Amino acid sequence: MKNPALSVLSDDGLVRGYFLNSKELVQQAFDYHKTAPVVTAGLGRLLTAASIMGKTLKSAGDLLTLQIEGDGPVRTLLATADHTGCVKGYAGCPIVDIPLKANGKLDVSGAVGNGYLTVLRDNGEGEPYVSRTQLISGEIAEDITNYYATSEQTPTVCALGVLVDRDYSVKSAGGFLLQLLPGYDDEVVERLEKSLEKVKNVSSMFEHTSNLKIAEALFEGIPFHVTEEWNAEYYCNCSKDRTEKVLISLGKKELASIIEEGNPIEICCHFCDKKYSFDVDEMKKLLFDAVKK
Repeated sequence: MKNPALSVLSDDGLVRGYFLNSKELVQQAFDYHKTAPVVTAGLGRLLTAASIMGKTLKSAGDLLTLQIEGDGPVRTLLATADHTGCVKGYAGCPIVDIPLKANGKLDVSGAVGNGYLTVLRDNGEGEPYVSRTQLISGEIAEDITNYYATSEQTPTVCALGVLVDRDYSVKSAGGFLLQLLPGYDDEVVERLEKSLEKVKNVSSMFEHTSNLKIAEALFEGIPFHVTEEWNAEYYCNCSKDRTEKVLISLGKKELASIIEEGNPIEICCHFCDKKYSFDVDEMKKLLFDAVKK
């Protein structure tokens, strides 16, 4: 499994956890977008979180989107996932050059700046659920934790990490999400807090340790069982047909204006950088079909 993941539940049903080694999907994102190291780290964390949160969706066809909008140089980070954990995303500005932190680590919060996290859950029926919370750190994991506390009132711990190698490739990446479920007591909280105190470096943890071993360490003293083993993936479902719909969505007037210029156009997918070309005759057909409707 390229991006092995694990879902677990305590035997008493009071704690659930999700664990994902996302190295390969974060590397795939880098291969598509050629991001600077600090952007690779920020986008990689958001992709990991979105993939994990996608597994909390209830039905096939449901989609979850996380968007970070800040006043930092990266401007926007976006990731969208389905109920299987397949995910895709992009950065508003893929090349950002800012100093490292004093401890020598990539300054993701500096690249993001101050702003907001928007969480959108769409089941394809009616208006999607949208929640917008202010960023508390820009480090992504803390902002996801804050979202659950303020918008869903679910006690949650999110931890994310991406380690970028000297050649800008992804050396390791991963994350976990722990949630307390209704009926939990102080003893459960104390056991989890004690285990979480031992977590020092998330990316290093996923580089050297399996998901199951990480779960065992965090659930120390709490009997649990595996509910699902799954495989995450960076997956873009773009196609020429979907891109045609983007052109049509511009409106008949705008499409006619493009045709009048007499030049072919090229549309690039934000998520995988694949390019789709349309000549004038193809655009005329799209306009003709749109007028008929």
